[in-house]
Amino acid sequence: MESMLNKLKSTVTKVTADVTSAVMGNPVTREFDVGRHIASGGNGLAWKIFDGTKKSTKQEVAVFVFDKKLIDKYQKFEKDQIIDSLKRGVQQLTRLRHPRLLTVQHPLEESRDCLAFCTEPVFASLANVLGCWDNLPSPLPPDIKEYKLYDVEMKYGLLQVSEGLSFLHSSVKMVHGNITSENIILNKSGAWKIMGFDFCTQSTNPSEQELKFPCKEWDPNLPSLCLPNPEYLAPEYILSVSCETASDMYSLGAVMYSVFNKGKPIFEVNKQDIYKSFSRQLDQLSRLSSSALQNIPEEVREHIKLLLNVAPTVRPDADQMTKIPFFDDVGAMTLQYFDSLFQRDNLQKSQFFKGLPKVLPKLPKRVIIQRILPSLTSEFVNPDMVPFVLPNVLLIAEECTKEEYIKLILPDLAPVFKQQEPIQILLIFLQKMDLLLTKTPPDEIKNSVLPMVYRALEAPSIQIQELCLNIIPTFANLIDYPSMKNALIPRIKNACLQTSSLAVRVNSLVCLGKILEYLDKWFVLDDILPFLQQIPSKEPAVLMGILGIYKCTFTHKKLGITKEQLAGKVLPHLIPLSIENNLNLNQFNSFICVIKDMLNRLEAEHKTKLEQLHVMQEQQKTLDITNQMNVSEEAKSSSTGNQIDKVFNSIGTDLLPSGSDIKENELSSKQRKTSLTLEEKQKLAKEQEQAQKLKNQQPLKPQTHTITPPVKQAKDLTETLIDNMSSLTSHSISKPKVASSGSFSSVPSMGIGMGFSSPVDSTKRNITNGLNTTIGLQTSGFSMGAGTTSQNFFSSPSGTGTAKVNIVPAPNMPNYSPVSATSAVSQLTQQNRPADMSSLDNLFGPQKPKVSMNQLAQQKSTPWVNQFVPPQGSPGTTSSVLGPQMNIVGQPGFGMQGNPFFNPQNFAQPTNTMTSSSSASNDLKDLFG
Repeated sequence: MESMLNKLKSTVTKVTADVTSAVMGNPVTREFDVGRHIASGGNGLAWKIFDGTKKSTKQEVAVFVFDKKLIDKYQKFEKDQIIDSLKRGVQQLTRLRHPRLLTVQHPLEESRDCLAFCTEPVFASLANVLGCWDNLPSPLPPDIKEYKLYDVEMKYGLLQVSEGLSFLHSSVKMVHGNITSENIILNKSGAWKIMGFDFCTQSTNPSEQELKFPCKEWDPNLPSLCLPNPEYLAPEYILSVSCETASDMYSLGAVMYSVFNKGKPIFEVNKQDIYKSFSRQLDQLSRLSSSALQNIPEEVREHIKLLLNVAPTVRPDADQMTKIPFFDDVGAMTLQYFDSLFQRDNLQKSQFFKGLPKVLPKLPKRVIIQRILPSLTSEFVNPDMVPFVLPNVLLIAEECTKEEYIKLILPDLAPVFKQQEPIQILLIFLQKMDLLLTKTPPDEIKNSVLPMVYRALEAPSIQIQELCLNIIPTFANLIDYPSMKNALIPRIKNACLQTSSLAVRVNSLVCLGKILEYLDKWFVLDDILPFLQQIPSKEPAVLMGILGIYKCTFTHKKLGITKEQLAGKVLPHLIPLSIENNLNLNQFNSFICVIKDMLNRLEAEHKTKLEQLHVMQEQQKTLDITNQMNVSEEAKSSSTGNQIDKVFNSIGTDLLPSGSDIKENELSSKQRKTSLTLEEKQKLAKEQEQAQKLKNQQPLKPQTHTITPPVKQAKDLTETLIDNMSSLTSHSISKPKVASSGSFSSVPSMGIGMGFSSPVDSTKRNITNGLNTTIGLQTSGFSMGAGTTSQNFFSSPSGTGTAKVNIVPAPNMPNYSPVSATSAVSQLTQQNRPADMSSLDNLFGPQKPKVSMNQLAQQKSTPWVNQFVPPQGSPGTTSSVLGPQMNIVGQPGFGMQGNPFFNPQNFAQPTNTMTSSSSASNDLKDLFG
């Protein structure tokens, strides 16, 4: 890879150096920029041909350069001869002007290193094309290496050379003297041009009919560049030292033979023994066989044989050669006509251009692009000829690649896009619009092609509008969507609404119907369909066009019409149109068929929607019912918790000691520190009974809800507890020893009640509540009542069979006066026996099973349970948030953990806490006197 790059670098460097060294300092470089080395030509291919441009006009030219280094090997006088010969040929060419001669743009300039002159743009010499690559750049240009002459090019090229010789012989009275493939140049358009007038001779008697030309004797000692090429030279030059116009015709025959034999000359000449070679050649020419001419086309074979005849008088002249049938080829005649086009008038041109589309398919593409296309585009400056030239140009464009079209054709078409007259130009472009949109770049389409279409839609000619509307659907897929939406569709709508021609209006609707598939659904619904209602015409053709657009939109998979559009806009528009009097039966049936299809789809879609909504509503109702049930359960649970909170707050309020109670407790605490007499103790008990104020508790309103199993177990607890209390009461009432003004009074408002009052040793009834270290327990007002079965301690609504237990005094319990309390205490004192509370201690003692608050929370699921969890492992004391006197009995185990009211299951089968009925009876007798 590196070696290839180095080779390429060296080649480029060498070429640049050659150009620089060859042209540097030459006056030609002042006006022309010299480009790359492209070919070689002239006698011995001594001239290097470069492409170039004129600095002032940027006109393309060819620069011929002769490097004087090529003749360094010669003596000075030989160098001078060579330079003089070259100068003479260029100067003679510069003086002559003819289409068949190479046109000189700048005369010969000489510098110390080179000779140079400029001509029209050149492709190569005929020798280069035929395979002679001397003095060519390395590597060889690929366009020359791969170049192949077509038959039409050979025919017309030889015809051009013949015409050039005819001009020289007839008009200039000159013999070229060196007609060879090296001196025939192919220009950029492919035309064959004559150069190399180094050895030309002018007639000495131009005014006479028989011309005479001087001839120099062949000098083998001269440099080869000072002598013509002997392989193409007529025999009379060498053998008889004479020349005439027929000598050039022999050279033409040799060139024709070379062209059809890939550059090989008819004879090879030994330049060292030129006379012997020509003598042998003369014998061969006299008996030239047909086998030697087998590669030459048969229709020209005899003519070439005549041209190579030994006798000059037998050879055809140049004018005769231009008229042989071989050159009557359609392609050659077409190319010949183009070369003489500037001589024709508009009528002749128009007739020729009309028949040209039939000839173009028969010609090679390269010939069309090089020879015909430039001639056609040059006629665009003539507006009258554009309608005749334009179809041929677009036909050529179809055969070109996109790159060739952009480079060779589009620059010349751009001005034609803007021409509005004659109107046929617009028609031709519309017919080839698919070609233009396919090969033209997007920017040029937007700037040149589409504006032409818009002008056609707005043209005053109805014929142009109809043609444009008919052609637009054929290339609609090639138009970008923004241009179609914002520019094309509005103009089609305007053409439909504003025209007075029924044909234009119908074609507008048909055009819209055909391009619907390239539009967006919502654009059609929001723009196209409302436009249909604005059309004022009611002709059957227009109505059917409207129906067609509705049907296409309705049935197209990509588009479609929503049911809202069908019900609100489409059907209200179509139904009145269906009963127009102008419609025939078939047209009416078409309307009704489309309307029915729309109604069926409308019914199906809306019915499906309603069914789905119905299903969703049913599902929503089910979800709402479920949510209501969940909310109801949550509300019930929260209300239960709130009521329980209220109950215990009420209990805490009732049992909370007042300020005087606290003072009394403090006083009693101080008194306990000293020994109290019996009277003092009795007085203290009397004050405690008087200070305790029993408050009525508002009854809880029952709420209706389903009773949970734990509530039913609470009912069993209450009944069992009431039975135990009843048994105790029966023992105490059976043998009363209390005076008539005794301290015990039954509670008449309760079904079963028990009330008792006794002096209690305050030193043995202290509890700890977290607020005061020592608080005296007041036991005088303890009452337990079993209410009706409709009342529930936990405020459960409609708790049938559930008992209610109040730990506060009964509302209708008599308020004990100090007198009665004193009498009762005096009686007890006289007996001089302290009250034995062992039975009650056994009843509420620590033998009862304990229940934790966590278990209660699991059973009741109330949110306030976790707030009441007491410290574990503290028998005999209780720290409660419910109030300082919640532990009413004051015995160990009657706190929150051991309280039987918090777990009804523990009382399903109560434990017998009494040792014996006789001992309990004795205790009660002692207690109540």
